[in-house]
Amino acid sequence: MEQDVESPVTIRQPKLPKQVRDDLPKKIVDKEQAKKKIQRYVRKDGKCNVHHGNVRETYRYLTDIFTTLVDLKWRFNLFIFVLVYTVTWLFFGFMWWLIAYIRGDLEHIGDNQWTPCVNNLNGFVSAFLFSIETETTIGYGYRVITDQCLEGIVLLLVQSVLGSIVNAFMVGCMFVKISQPKKRAETLVFSTNAVISMRDGRLCLMFRVGDLRNSHIVEASIRAKLIKSKQTKEGEFIPLNQTDMNVGYDTGDDRLFLVSPLIICHEINQHSPFWEISQAHLSKDELEIVVILEGMVEATGMTCQARSSYVSSEIKWGYRFTPVLTLEDGFYEVDYNSFHQIYETNTPSCSARELAEMTARSRLPLTWSVASKLSQQGLPNTDEREEKEDHTGTDLTERNGDIANIESESKV
Repeated sequence: MEQDVESPVTIRQPKLPKQVRDDLPKKIVDKEQAKKKIQRYVRKDGKCNVHHGNVRETYRYLTDIFTTLVDLKWRFNLFIFVLVYTVTWLFFGFMWWLIAYIRGDLEHIGDNQWTPCVNNLNGFVSAFLFSIETETTIGYGYRVITDQCLEGIVLLLVQSVLGSIVNAFMVGCMFVKISQPKKRAETLVFSTNAVISMRDGRLCLMFRVGDLRNSHIVEASIRAKLIKSKQTKEGEFIPLNQTDMNVGYDTGDDRLFLVSPLIICHEINQHSPFWEISQAHLSKDELEIVVILEGMVEATGMTCQARSSYVSSEIKWGYRFTPVLTLEDGFYEVDYNSFHQIYETNTPSCSARELAEMTARSRLPLTWSVASKLSQQGLPNTDEREEKEDHTGTDLTERNGDIANIESESKV
């Protein structure tokens, strides 16, 4: 007896090249990461993510050549530094050689009866070395200009003046670049996340700042701006609109004594851009908070600025910062291991506006609440009834008075 046996059907998938098989999951992952990636206006390290393109008036950079050189990267700055000195030495070395060639000094080398413009100058290499000695004021004493060469004396004066100008410009440029306080901002740290929680009965947005150095930032101040695109009532679209966030400007809390880490607080009130933003709305919204810390470096007196930013995914709703300051034997100690740590706390998920409305309703008296219920149901309350009764009584009195007047007139 034969039995039907179901044989499994195998479907052969087309064979793909190895490179395609390896790149396929990577492309899928890259697409998912691109969807989740949020374009920042200011990066976490403080650098602005803005590139200037199609700048046609490039001559403006040359009008302020000093600032242009200072803003260049170190490798380009050092290259220009070496190039300027080398070109200057070569140019004046060629001029000294040209004077010696025109006067015929090169044809009378070793002739004791001939007075050259520069003693012991016998070629371009020796002229180049003499140019270096003249501009750097080394003065080895082997090659010396004589008093029988007027053009050499004029060239010596010109090279001395121009050499001083080049030294002042290039050395000043290098000094300013070295003393820039940009690296001082590396020791000013911001918390990785910002948090939203209750403080003194009010919803607040908070982030933490700290200074890792023992030398303090003088006249430190903090600012915060909300970067978010908006559309006006007239239909105009404003990309990356900047809105100020009050972090204590009216109370003076924005001026910091940054000896230990501080928590900067922004109260979410009716003047705050977060007034109508709830926890659910925050997770879907595309916004960025840029924080700017400014102050003078105590050692140099130069102004320093540190920046950072928080996108919506880095703003944690219902969290607080872990304390980092402890009292030890005779001093306070800061534990920077807990600087970025946060812990969860009970926080309403509604917006600050909804929270204020609920708080105001809970504070209403009982009579107000009953009156509001009656008004919602369309029934007159006691006050309205009394007003109607008083109004009715007044009408009756007026009518009785009118009747009495009519009767008196008829009698007359």
